[in-house]
Amino acid sequence: MRVTVVGGGIAGLTCALSLHAAGFAPQVYEAARTVEAVGVGINLLPHAVRELAELGLAGELASIALPPHRLSYRDRAGAAVWEEPLGIAAGYHWPQHSVHRGLLQVMLLTAVRERLGPDSVRTGLLFQRFEQTADGVRAHFLDRTSGLPTVAEADVLVGADGIDSAVRARLYPGEGPSNRNGVHMWRGVAHHPHLLDGRTIVVAGGTPGAKFVAYPIKDAAADGGDALMNWVLEVRHGPSGPPPDGDGNGSRRVTTAEARAGLASWNLPWIDLTALIERTAAIFEYPMLDRDPLPRWSFGRVTLLGDAAHPMFPMGMNGGSQSVVDTRVLAWCLSGESDPVAALRRYDRMRRPTVNAIVLANRNLGPEDIIARAALHGGTLPAGQADRMATRYRELAQATVDQVNTHASWTVPHRAMGSSG
Repeated sequence: MRVTVVGGGIAGLTCALSLHAAGFAPQVYEAARTVEAVGVGINLLPHAVRELAELGLAGELASIALPPHRLSYRDRAGAAVWEEPLGIAAGYHWPQHSVHRGLLQVMLLTAVRERLGPDSVRTGLLFQRFEQTADGVRAHFLDRTSGLPTVAEADVLVGADGIDSAVRARLYPGEGPSNRNGVHMWRGVAHHPHLLDGRTIVVAGGTPGAKFVAYPIKDAAADGGDALMNWVLEVRHGPSGPPPDGDGNGSRRVTTAEARAGLASWNLPWIDLTALIERTAAIFEYPMLDRDPLPRWSFGRVTLLGDAAHPMFPMGMNGGSQSVVDTRVLAWCLSGESDPVAALRRYDRMRRPTVNAIVLANRNLGPEDIIARAALHGGTLPAGQADRMATRYRELAQATVDQVNTHASWTVPHRAMGSSG
């Protein structure tokens, strides 16, 4: 079966690997002219790490990532209000990983080209439209270098082209722009001494727009050196909106002076915020975005996955991880049906209700409602309340220790690969 995958990001590349492992022939088309190691940090939760391990990528991932052991919610003065273990420390058979997004994408790209061939990812091709026939789907692209059209024939088309998906726009032409909640994220990476025990993700503050996040994504090169720290500061702009000079999607460069002013009211004793800002080479602002849950992803031989299907506010570190799971379930469904249309309907039924529920839960802060309620409460929540809130969210995401450790593998048996974890 031939599969056209639109989008060469984390979701699209993992989709190609998942389809190849199941015995299919995917071809990835990416609009960017080159795939480079750019971006900031991302967390992959154990349910995603399991899937990457079963694709034979456990070692490669561990070599570029750090496994956090603890999540610590803190108030604006830096005092702990709730903590929980993560990954192996929480009882999962697989770790959680904090990793530079660009390095993860390059790792996946390398694996795709090694396994599927050097021409398996074609870049500089902008998706335009598709049409379906009785026995296939034809995708049209514009070559951004030559200006010439390119056509791809396949049995299935997968839109994995992100929150502003051009494939989704063809399926839902009247949807319009993504939703904004008024919060903007200032994001950067900087060399800084490890926080706390060196393996903790810290979330401090309270309600959206008044929150600071930091965690390491790379250890120091030598003892006593600085780790590479990913950090996020959430801010709210006034009624006039964000300052000018951003791009069409609302992202823009933040000056060092502006970042210092934004962090001036914070007092966190376990981090040198001034040094963090000064050591950050580039700080960018991104609006917090999502889209309304869709009633349907699959239309005949065309479907969506990842942020093209379910973009969500970044609560609970779940967006990228759910995208990885999408790809594995899609490949499993296609391997179990002779009719690709029926397979895509099955994939839709299996994945869409779960991730739609996560999108809606994240609008209500997801597990980070714990820190918001603690801020309103004036300190630690009553015994057990935070634990119950966190457990409900994991159950919703199908990501409890028991669910992740015991569910049947999505690996297609006749193509099973060596894995570790």
